[in-house]
Amino acid sequence: MNKDEVGGNWKQFKGKAKEQWGKLTDDDMTVIEGKRDQLVGKIQERYGNTKDEADKQVTDWETRHDYRW
Repeated sequence: MNKDEVGGNWKQFKGKAKEQWGKLTDDDMTVIEGKRDQLVGKIQERYGNTKDEADKQVTDWETRHDYRW
């Protein structure tokens, strides 16, 4: 998968991510822009989760939505 494909996938899944983590803003989503580590970090920041908790949430979300970075 090339960089353009990853970006396209992120645009498709961005809405699903916002459904899952409603506290994430449009600005957060712009910063994240398909970067898994950025998503984990923003979940930690907005929800006060540990890195492990946020990482597990993202892993579960990836599995449910068949998302690949």
